[in-house]
Amino acid sequence: MEEGARTTTRTALLSESSSTTTLNLVLSTLVATCGSYTFGNAVGYSSPAESGIEDDLGLNTAEYSIFGSILTIGAMLGAVFSGKIADFIGRRGYCFEKQAMGVSEIICILGWLAILFSKDAWWLDIGRFLVGCGIGVLSYVVPVYIAEITPKNVRGTFTSFSQLMIGFGQALTFLTGSLVNWRTLALIGIIPCLVHLLGLFLVPESPRWLAKCGRIKEFEAVLQFLRGENADISQEAADIIEYTENIQWISEDGILYLFQRKYAYSILVGVGLMVFQQLGGLNGFTFYTSVIFESAGFSSKLGTIAAAVVQILMTVLGVLFIDKCGRRPLLLISVAGTCLGCFLTGLSFFLQDLQSGKELIPILVLIGVLVFLGSFQLGLAGIPWIIMSEIFPINIMVSAGSLVTFVSWVGAWIIAVTFNFSFGWSTAGTFFIFAGICGVGILFIAKLVPETKGRALEEIQISITHSLQ
Repeated sequence: MEEGARTTTRTALLSESSSTTTLNLVLSTLVATCGSYTFGNAVGYSSPAESGIEDDLGLNTAEYSIFGSILTIGAMLGAVFSGKIADFIGRRGYCFEKQAMGVSEIICILGWLAILFSKDAWWLDIGRFLVGCGIGVLSYVVPVYIAEITPKNVRGTFTSFSQLMIGFGQALTFLTGSLVNWRTLALIGIIPCLVHLLGLFLVPESPRWLAKCGRIKEFEAVLQFLRGENADISQEAADIIEYTENIQWISEDGILYLFQRKYAYSILVGVGLMVFQQLGGLNGFTFYTSVIFESAGFSSKLGTIAAAVVQILMTVLGVLFIDKCGRRPLLLISVAGTCLGCFLTGLSFFLQDLQSGKELIPILVLIGVLVFLGSFQLGLAGIPWIIMSEIFPINIMVSAGSLVTFVSWVGAWIIAVTFNFSFGWSTAGTFFIFAGICGVGILFIAKLVPETKGRALEEIQISITHSLQ
């Protein structure tokens, strides 16, 4: 009887409405991705601001390394408390994603103000920490919100806009940082936060969250608003409500509840993707781009501009192809590219250690860095967040999302803190280690990561959880 009900549910979920893209859906997505721009802006700030801050405030390399890495510590804290924010707001019947985005942006604004008016390293670090807390929540909330408001046929493309805005934020901060001083750059960082805060008044709450809270009339109104006035939402609404009702008997969301056999695969995939996303050397390349170029004898300004352009172009390609090629193929190409980029960068410094091919080293480093950053933006930057937003059932979404986001920022912190030391120990060895980690990531994706393209969220989640029961 129970199995028959499950089969019926699975069949119904396959018929989710594939509505057309509406202006309301586009507007809601663009507003949400302002948070992603804030994320990219914060991550990209430390590289162009380094020399100005060190000169004006008298920071040494170790002190600036603390400033750069403390962003990830704040993000870890933000990831942990995103679940608490959800619990606090969710119990009162409000949409977690929308409210959490607003709270995060206020925290980011306070952080940027502390950096803007800082007179010493102490206030500088406090500001960076606060910005990290804000983007720690945003890094999880934005892709989840977008995934929950979009229909399955365009979900990958729309969720990829989050990564596109991260890339734009980072790239434009690189470019702007070469034209203005670090205080002005911090002031500019406040603008997207304010735009996002104001924009939140124009967008609806997540329909799936409203369904979970039992606010059915609002759920149906929001779904109709997003799908279009003349769209038939009856089947999609029925599928979402049926799935939501089927999980209402499950106990309240919590970290300990994640450690069950039926959720093991989802947690393994979500955590594993974040581990390979971060430990493959991302923050080494992004936080210390100028240091890498200068060590190889290449112009840091030209290299940074080239990196910014390549990242934007490859992110756009990823957005265009994700719903055509699928998640897995793009991920495999992306990770293979990062492996190659790390190897080429390591090879250039290996030649430098041998004092061989001096004229080749700067070009080889440029190619290696651009291949890594471009390949990363193609898939590995955004797709793990997309898959994370797709594979967790709504009853564990908060805790699982907090766990996965926390793991991501722990990995980011490890690389940010250790990179300077490992780079001093062995420049070539550092990048060869990154290449090896990326190589293992290829095997992990090929063997374990599911393809979620063109499937309803409820369909994906039911197939994963029931396959292990």
